Amino acid sequence: MPAALGLTHPARRMLNLLRLSFLPLSADIGLLLLRVSLGFTMLILHGWVKVQNFSSIAPKFLPLFGLPSDISLGMAIFAEVLCSVLLIVGLFTRFAALNLTITMAVAFFIAHGAKFTGERPGELAFVYMTGFITLLFAGGGKYAADGK
Repeated sequence: MPAALGLTHPARRMLNLLRLSFLPLSADIGLLLLRVSLGFTMLILHGWVKVQNFSSIAPKFLPLFGLPSDISLGMAIFAEVLCSVLLIVGLFTRFAALNLTITMAVAFFIAHGAKFTGERPGELAFVYMTGFITLLFAGGGKYAADGK
């Protein structure tokens, strides 16, 4: 295509550089990075904190759908710990992504009132939710335990 545009050799090299054509094109590597980064940060920064501080968090946790707050917290821990581990490994990826999507949707729409800014913004829950939705539809890729 660059030759068809009448581009000179240096212009073609610049176009290839801008396209990052020297990097391998792999959706599977992208899915691996997405799974591991989202799963690891969710596990360490959110789920594990809830496990360690369950007794102090439970009374303040939002009771959802008529359930007591400790049950709601337990459901969040299930998603943020167990499903995050499944996501990192790539085992039952879409099941894990579905649970994490629901958890982040509840966090964003209910706990944070679908606010991106202001007091108690939910932009991080929204970003996580979007990533988990991507994995829900795309699966874990060939570098997941599911892909073997």
